Amino acid sequence: MAKPRLGEFERIARFFAPLAGKGALGLKDDAALIDGPSGTHYVLTTDTIVENVHFRADDPPGRIAQKLLRVNLSDLAAKGAVPAGYLLNTALPKSRGEAWLEKFAAGLAADQKEFGIALLGGDSVATAGPVTLTVTAIGTVPKGKALLRNGARAGDSVYVSGTLGDAALGLKALRGELMRLSAKYRRDLIDRYRLPEPRMELGRRLIGIASAAMDISDGLAADLAHLCDASGVGAIVEAGTLPLSPAVRAALKSDPSLLASVLGGGDDYEILFTASPGAARKLPRLPVTEIGRIEAGRGVTVRGRDGQALKLTKLGYAHF
Repeated sequence: MAKPRLGEFERIARFFAPLAGKGALGLKDDAALIDGPSGTHYVLTTDTIVENVHFRADDPPGRIAQKLLRVNLSDLAAKGAVPAGYLLNTALPKSRGEAWLEKFAAGLAADQKEFGIALLGGDSVATAGPVTLTVTAIGTVPKGKALLRNGARAGDSVYVSGTLGDAALGLKALRGELMRLSAKYRRDLIDRYRLPEPRMELGRRLIGIASAAMDISDGLAADLAHLCDASGVGAIVEAGTLPLSPAVRAALKSDPSLLASVLGGGDDYEILFTASPGAARKLPRLPVTEIGRIEAGRGVTVRGRDGQALKLTKLGYAHF
């Protein structure tokens, strides 16, 4: 009988965690911390996006660049860090010429201005395969104050920023699905898929409030499970409390089965965090919703409006 294929986190634990050095957090988080100047830590994070996996070949080059940078900024935000700079690696086929690169660079320039970050270096290579793009982002956070995954405790509440499911349904819309929705709602969802919104201010405000935090990239259910595993706890989520955009609400009204995509579709890039009950009151005017609670035990349970646990066949996106 063939051995089961290792998943992403099993691969990391088996092959790469033994190589991890000081500050790597055992490769169990989304970033590394190394000593910086004057009582600070540098926060280092990296993400790769691949054509036809994380973006479509016909997506606007500027939007691809912005998504690449923003998924890394989202990791910095979830650590409470202030952006400092980034490295860029590009592996491009010859079909991506100067006109494509000009638009790609313009997207980076726009977001550098918006988020106060600058390019520090990188590498550029040719490839016969799909476009493959990597950013390594660097930020700073007061020493000992970075938000990590492993601090959730029984009795904490579970919170998320923004709205959930827009990106997952946006990808469906790009594929020609969800045709019952209005053109405006489909555009809104596609925009969220192409252009996530890193919650930089919220991340900084969560220092001293959140007990654990991470951003949502693989889906709410999967990423909450990762946070719970790191903290040695379990969680209950109330599906009726999930923050949803008008477009997602309309889609669910037309097809309730899409709730599975809202819970596990990925690409939200919102901040998922735990904190004491009522902590949202300390964050006025910021887009935060309490969706559940942390309990002793293991695993994540999502309960429907009837109080019964939902049967989730897939918690989130799996790379392998």
